[in-house]
Amino acid sequence: MGKNQFDSISLKKYAEESYLNYAMYVILDRALPNVGDGLKPVQRRILYAMSELGLDASSKYKKSARTVGDVIGKFHPHGDSAAYEAMVLMAQNFSFKYPLVDGQGNWGSQDDPKSFAAMRYTESKLTNFANLLISELKSGTVDWQPNFDGSLLEPVIFPSKIPMILLNGTSGIAVGMATDIPSHNINEIIDATIKILDKPKSDLKDILKIIKGPDFSNMSSIIASYEELEEMYFTGRGGFKIQANWKQEKNQIVIDALPYQASGSKILEQIAEQMVNKKLPMVVDLADEGDHEFPIRLVISLKSNRVNAEDLMNHLFASTDLQKSYRVNMNLISLKGGPKVFPLMELLKEWIVFRKNTVKRKLEHRLDQVNDRLHILEGLLLIFIDIDKVIKIIRNSEYPKKELIKAFKLSEIQANAILEIKLRQLAKLEQIKLENERDQLVSEQKNIEKILKSKTRLKTLIKNELIEIKETFGEERISPIIESSKAKIFSEEETIVTEPITVVLSKAGWIRSAKGHDIDPKSLSYRGDDSLQDFTRGKSNQLAVFLDSNGKAYSIASHSLPSARGMGEPITGRLNADSGVQFISSVIGSDKDRFLIMNSGGYGYIAVYENMTSNTKNGRAFMKLPENAQMLKAIPVRDDHTHIAAVSNIGKLLIFEISELPILGKGKGNKIINIPKAKLASGEEFMAHAQLLAIDSSLKIEVGKRSVTLKPKDWSEYILSRAKRGKKVGKLINIERLTEEVKISKDDS
Repeated sequence: MGKNQFDSISLKKYAEESYLNYAMYVILDRALPNVGDGLKPVQRRILYAMSELGLDASSKYKKSARTVGDVIGKFHPHGDSAAYEAMVLMAQNFSFKYPLVDGQGNWGSQDDPKSFAAMRYTESKLTNFANLLISELKSGTVDWQPNFDGSLLEPVIFPSKIPMILLNGTSGIAVGMATDIPSHNINEIIDATIKILDKPKSDLKDILKIIKGPDFSNMSSIIASYEELEEMYFTGRGGFKIQANWKQEKNQIVIDALPYQASGSKILEQIAEQMVNKKLPMVVDLADEGDHEFPIRLVISLKSNRVNAEDLMNHLFASTDLQKSYRVNMNLISLKGGPKVFPLMELLKEWIVFRKNTVKRKLEHRLDQVNDRLHILEGLLLIFIDIDKVIKIIRNSEYPKKELIKAFKLSEIQANAILEIKLRQLAKLEQIKLENERDQLVSEQKNIEKILKSKTRLKTLIKNELIEIKETFGEERISPIIESSKAKIFSEEETIVTEPITVVLSKAGWIRSAKGHDIDPKSLSYRGDDSLQDFTRGKSNQLAVFLDSNGKAYSIASHSLPSARGMGEPITGRLNADSGVQFISSVIGSDKDRFLIMNSGGYGYIAVYENMTSNTKNGRAFMKLPENAQMLKAIPVRDDHTHIAAVSNIGKLLIFEISELPILGKGKGNKIINIPKAKLASGEEFMAHAQLLAIDSSLKIEVGKRSVTLKPKDWSEYILSRAKRGKKVGKLINIERLTEEVKISKDDS
């Protein structure tokens, strides 16, 4: 073989051309839909094959394998599984908002879209909605092209009566580009199209008054602001979030709508994983209660009805597929034949151009049919003028066609029609029928010609068709639109179920937490010679604050404390406290709660809880202690507390108004009771205890097994100014405890 019989080409050029050809094939013939009918080639071929098999909405179901066989054998020479999967998508109401295939059998579920049965088990036919695509197919509306082997013809595009691409949306990945278009509501799309037909100068703001945003086949919410949607529709690119729909039933959260293409089983796995990792202690159980009637019903059982369901769902929106992002890229094959990203307005206007051309072609095709039929009718009616002559020519002439053409000045088509007429059609009644048909066709002819000559009439025709479609298939919007999402992952504190607890501190510095407020800390078991130091009552989602003997305050999340069923654990394992310190007091409260902070040197102040907490293990310096002074237990301040009662070890009692003591963030504080420095230094005298009193409370003073109770009129004798020495209470010394006895009203009892 000679060298010159082959043309040489560089590898670079060959690769470039081959890649370009492949890319264009994928873009045009596989991945991207056409703006006219909104279909990819495989989808179009499936629907056409079904229509050719007579599988319209009124017909009986046929095995899906029959359709797939025709598709791959006649039009789409690819794998049967790929063709069948494309067919399945058009039958799934959770994939297509307006399904084009009516399936019978197992066609998958939203939880597992690919769980559909094999094509030999399922049956299918077209839906009524699919007629909007193919009903005008044989009316001269579209071009036809040879199939892959040239043995058959297939439509290049369907004569869609609506902007299908916006109704069902689509997604696809081509070479170097992709498309993602969400579904929309049919009423909104039709109304917007009519708006542009009526007022071509309408802008995007006018259309967005009609098209609120995407719309899916369930109650899942669209999360996007108006500005975000406007930008998305203006550029043809953007995105939004889709959020599951839920409701609360007692102590259960029921999810009945999931985001587009979200899997219920995967979501339950995501929640279960958080439960295992103890990130959702307020959730006790999960269940999928979906059935045939209600396919989506995920149930989250809560620990109690006190759990804030909205906060929990906002956390799950942020941490699971209960909220998903949807990317929008309205990339389509334009009427000119190439890929293009369409803004919404341009897309609708492009489709209107397509529809106008389609309707024109349909009208012109019909006009040709009418003219052809009128031509034949003129010939048929002509023979009724002289039927006898016609019969004579047919009986006697060797070439009746030529004779008829010559005698009646007919065309060959008219002559053929006359020769094919049956004798019974020569009756007078038949003549009347033919005349009526002619009159009707003439009227139709004039009407079509008027429409073709008038842009306004053409618009009106398209508009009326759209209105009729809306009346037949219209539905209200399903997916609500929310401006923004409150999705937020829980902080550690927020994952805690709010429940009453009692925090217990032992003298040896061991800490633990018991559920409820009715527990008696003295009744708990302690290690060896250890015993109760202090306790405080609060809620599990609050911080427990511990005060040490150096005046420092430390914070520990109360929910993290060990259970009171055991002995607890050393507090020093949680904190970086100074060596040798003792922990004196524990408090729990809300941010604005107040506490009396004091020391044995006779100094103190009112502290606000939010100033006592610390984020570090090192704690914070909170009270500056006088030399030789020790911290005393903090006392919570109620709103009805009016006085502070302080007592020294020598039995002197001082009572003064609480307003005399300032509220401070930290420091030494002010003098509560006067303790001489020298006596404090020697240990001879110090402030032993203090208590807060309401105006009608009694003060109980305990020494060993002895106690004295001072009623308000009795303790009022000890009211002096702050920082005084106080008065002796009889001969009592070394007082061990001061207790407030609150007066109980009749209503309280």
